[in-house]
Amino acid sequence: MTCMLQMGPLTDRFNQGLAAAHEVLPYWQGDAEALLAEHGARIEIVITSARFGCPASVIERLPNLKAICSFGVGYDAIAVDAARARGIPVSNTPDVLNDCVADLAFGLIIDSARLIAHGDRYVREGRWGVSGFPLGRRVSGKRLGIVGLGRIGEAVARRSTGFDMPVRYHNRRPVAGSPYGYEADLVELARWADFLVLTCPGGPQTQNLIDRPVLDALGPKGILINVARGSVVDEPALVAALQEGRLGGAGLDVFASEPRVPAALCDMPNVVVLPHVGSGTEETRLAMEELLLANLQAFLDDGAVLNPV
Repeated sequence: MTCMLQMGPLTDRFNQGLAAAHEVLPYWQGDAEALLAEHGARIEIVITSARFGCPASVIERLPNLKAICSFGVGYDAIAVDAARARGIPVSNTPDVLNDCVADLAFGLIIDSARLIAHGDRYVREGRWGVSGFPLGRRVSGKRLGIVGLGRIGEAVARRSTGFDMPVRYHNRRPVAGSPYGYEADLVELARWADFLVLTCPGGPQTQNLIDRPVLDALGPKGILINVARGSVVDEPALVAALQEGRLGGAGLDVFASEPRVPAALCDMPNVVVLPHVGSGTEETRLAMEELLLANLQAFLDDGAVLNPV
């Protein structure tokens, strides 16, 4: 049996299936330091996720590590450079979650504009007929700005056609053959957009990419949608913009210090907050598990993962 280090739990189905086929050491249980001291030299594979990652400090303790297989598309929590320096491949699970994340992005667009979650609370709390309910904003025909026109960004853009929305996007460079308008200046994209959807990668290159100038350009009628990473947004600047009325609203599936969410965001009726569930459907999570296992098996059989990052 191959000795594997699992950084954090996934589903019971996955955890049990992996443990039945391999020797799996649970990093998240008990004394992690003692586990690495005793078993580090035997560990050949790390199993992790976009949530749990794998820091360089762990990679350094595994002299015989051969591969890192991750559940999820993001890999900013994995020390990829440290792995590459030792020739260790890192795999992720792209594509299989595109549709569900894009679906959720559009759900947040509609919810944030039409105040669906706010209306649900309003009815449940017995306020219907007692106090007035605010008007929402129309979605159809509004301008959609996308930050990061990768696989998920493309899926969001395709969904916009049903709402007759003009689309522009911001990337480090234009996407060849894209039918959507390219905007090299992020502030100008925000100034143009009614909805600004974030589908870019996390990591140092996009840290606090959405800052006060971008939020001010989006403006008091604009809505920010984040299904990317919490690190992409300057969270204190976002809170301030919303509190001061400089930003119209937000739909957020990700946060800077998950699972901690600023209380101010939870208290504002024009903000929708979700517990990082972009890929959280039964179908997609199963597909992600299967792709992780396919990457793992491919490496064990042939020494190469299917989806290297």
